[in-house]
Amino acid sequence: MTTLQPTILATSGGHRVGGRTRVMFDALVHHAVDLSGVHGRRPRIMYVGTAIGDAEHFTTRMTEAARIAGFDLTPLHLFPMPNLEDVEGSILDHDVVWVMGGSVVNLLAVWRAHGLDRIMHRAWQAGVVLSGVSAGSLCWFQGGATDSFGPELRPITDALGFLPYGNGVHYDSDEGRRPLIHQLVADGIMSAAHCTDDGVGLVYRGTELVEAVTEIPGKGAYIVKSDGARAVEERIEPRRLTASCR
Repeated sequence: MTTLQPTILATSGGHRVGGRTRVMFDALVHHAVDLSGVHGRRPRIMYVGTAIGDAEHFTTRMTEAARIAGFDLTPLHLFPMPNLEDVEGSILDHDVVWVMGGSVVNLLAVWRAHGLDRIMHRAWQAGVVLSGVSAGSLCWFQGGATDSFGPELRPITDALGFLPYGNGVHYDSDEGRRPLIHQLVADGIMSAAHCTDDGVGLVYRGTELVEAVTEIPGKGAYIVKSDGARAVEERIEPRRLTASCR
């Protein structure tokens, strides 16, 4: 099962602490599955943890979260080598790709070395829902603000560019991100930026933003555009997702 249009869900959320487990999938991950249109069988999720160095302990947590949610999860590891013989075929056989946060700079370098940037583009065009949190959101855009280089936020402008905008993640919880995004837009480095508070996701069909959704009430999404030599920000009220478990 694939979507009728290329679909991306870019988020600053998707995980929560479980009652008996360290991590559970929250409403945004479930919404990525809903966007895929899968029915009549268990959804298939490809988990990509490149941005945190394919940390095995977190792969274990995500596998357990998928079991609780009723999903079949396949981890894609690139360290020390790809763990799958046919990476492209495996990704195309899944309904959703969920990309974990971490270092987007390292993610991009490793993906490009393995040709995963091109594979992800073909999967997107084929209707596999591309989604993720933080670095797993930022990677699909032109760029944005990142702490990949150190505690002081710096811009990145050479992300995958499937979506022709900048991206601001953790917009309400990291106070340095909003002013840097505004600066990048005001300086013309990015024509516009789409940003999310923690717990918020943005749904794209093709390259068009069609909806903002949230798993946490009161959170917002934002579009930052240029107005002459300054940036202006418009808040978008997201639709509340109510189903965080199945």
